[in-house]
Formats: sequence, C-alpha cells, structure tokens
Amino acid sequence: MKEGKEAEAKRFREMKVGGLTVDPYTNTPIVLLKDLEEKDVVPIWIGFFEASAIATQLEEVKLVRPMTHDLLRNILDILGAQVLRVEVTDLRENTFYALIHIELNGAHYAIDSRPSDAIALALRTGSPIFVNEEVIEKSRKVELRSEEERDLDELLEKLDSEEGYKM
Repeated sequence: MKEGKEAEAKRFREMKVGGLTVDPYTNTPIVLLKDLEEKDVVPIWIGFFEASAIATQLEEVKLVRPMTHDLLRNILDILGAQVLRVEVTDLRENTFYALIHIELNGAHYAIDSRPSDAIALALRTGSPIFVNEEVIEKSRKVELRSEEERDLDELLEKLDSEEGYKM
C-alpha cells in the first residue's frame, strides 16, 4: 500500500500561487501556479469573483465581512475539519478540474471543486496546492478562448506584469 501512495504522490507536484494577471486578449483573470523551483508555470483562467478572493488573500486585505471562501474556512474550522491539500487533477477542453482533500473525524473526503475555489480555500487555510504532472504538461500548450493556439511562453511574455498582482 505504501508503494501505491508514493506512486500517487509522484504524479503530483507541489505548486504555489505565483500571481494573478489578465489575459490581454479576453480580459479574463488568470491565476499563475508555479512549482516550488519556479521552473514550470500553469496558467488557469478564472472568474472575476474568484480572482478577487485570491487577490484579497494574497494581499492580506482584512475585510469587515467574510467572503464566501472565508465563510467556508470558518465552517470547516467550527466542524473540526482540516483541509489537507488541494489538487488540480485534470485539464480537458480548456477546463481545469480540482479536488479539495478534507479530513473530518478521521475520515478522508475528496470534494470536487473548481480550481479557483480550491486555490482560494487553500490560501485561507495554509494548505498545499498540488498539480497533476499531466496537467502541467498539457498546460504548456494553451488554447485561448478566442480559439487561437499559442505557446505558454509566448502568452506569458505578452502579459504585462503591472497589469496584475505578481509575487
């Protein structure tokens, strides 16, 4: 059983939020995940609300009232649940998929999530973010929503670092 867990762990690489920016073609927010050695970047197109939730946490802005992700963290805390990690598990037809791994009363739950929500929650709980190696590989070639295909490096070069939050 130990070998199975080690093999599973090798399929995922820990990453961190490297910043937020905006797609210059669609004006859609993008969260940039970077591996811990900063060799690979995975751009994930997200919604404006989720970008705001991520930026608020990255910038350590204290709000008077909790945002949805703060509410979820608070509920988990009250229930005694722990967010173990989040995983970006798949990329199909320009859609990313994620799981939030939670432990509650000794039981493990893997909950389906949009990556942006999982990342926002991970930032609030201090939980690690992992990305499947296949997703990292697939994300090297990103198809823009305008149906133009570009290499990731070309896209990232065109993104102005002053347009979004960078770490």
